[in-house]
Amino acid sequence: MKAAYAKGGAGIDQIEIREVAEPSPGPGEAVVRLKAATLNFRDLQFVTGRLKGMTKEPEYVPLSCAAGEVVSVAEGVTRVKSGDRVSPLFAQGWFEGPPTMTHLGGPVDGVARTMAAFDAESLVAVPDELGDLEAATLPCAGLTAWSALFGARPLQRGEWVLAQGTGGVSLAALQWAKAAGANVVITSSSDAKLHRAKALGADVGINYRTNADWASAVRSALGGKGVDIVIDTVGADEVGPAASLLNEGGIIAAIGNLAGDFSWSQQDVPFVPISVGNRQGHEAMTAFAAEHRIRPVVDVVYDLDRVDDALRHMQSGDFFGKIGVNLL
Repeated sequence: MKAAYAKGGAGIDQIEIREVAEPSPGPGEAVVRLKAATLNFRDLQFVTGRLKGMTKEPEYVPLSCAAGEVVSVAEGVTRVKSGDRVSPLFAQGWFEGPPTMTHLGGPVDGVARTMAAFDAESLVAVPDELGDLEAATLPCAGLTAWSALFGARPLQRGEWVLAQGTGGVSLAALQWAKAAGANVVITSSSDAKLHRAKALGADVGINYRTNADWASAVRSALGGKGVDIVIDTVGADEVGPAASLLNEGGIIAAIGNLAGDFSWSQQDVPFVPISVGNRQGHEAMTAFAAEHRIRPVVDVVYDLDRVDDALRHMQSGDFFGKIGVNLL
């Protein structure tokens, strides 16, 4: 089987693809033949050193989100069986309660490989309504957006969501929110991406590059009204404008740091830090996606041998939704 190996902070050029032995299931484990994976911004941050000291040493298998098929299970495993379509949880072992830090693709080996053994209790069924590549968008980006919208302050029908950018989290939030009967504002520096977001159901698109005071542009487009949940993927640099748009009782779901620093330490702003989500949330999300026939967005797909090019593509910013990796 093939597997990619990276070293934290060593750079994209140092990723290696190797032939390694196929795994066998240990106690409580299931071996999964992985078929498709997708990238997240954290994958780029780990390999380029923007997030230091968070990867397994001396090397690790990158990427955290995948889907595949169970090929074997250890004696006594009942949660899954051979032939089941599954995704591994982003946070292995987080079923409920406080989050775990056993995150795939950094602290523990990830999914940029053709087969892997996982804790069977940390596998989630993939519904028939989702393809493997679509399911592979959900463990991190999809679940993060789900937790932001339906976690601490559940979104209500008719409310407004502001999603920053057109990456995986923001587009997942757009799709979840529209299916729940809410309204969505999308911001981007690209009119072409805004047109694509509107085709997915976005009610308002604001180009923050051509509208320097983008928050005022949002409020004007909403007839003077504000928003109820901000999907904050940018970080501290845009906290002020985002907070100025909040309706009473609204929140900033603090997720990312695309522009530099996380915004969680900001004062006097109603932040809710989002740490992806647990198994219960993942199962609720996939059931919702199946019920509403939601088709997650994958912009481009690379083979595993070109995972370095996939990361360079992410680094360019020239993508819409998710970047996929074929593991077949």
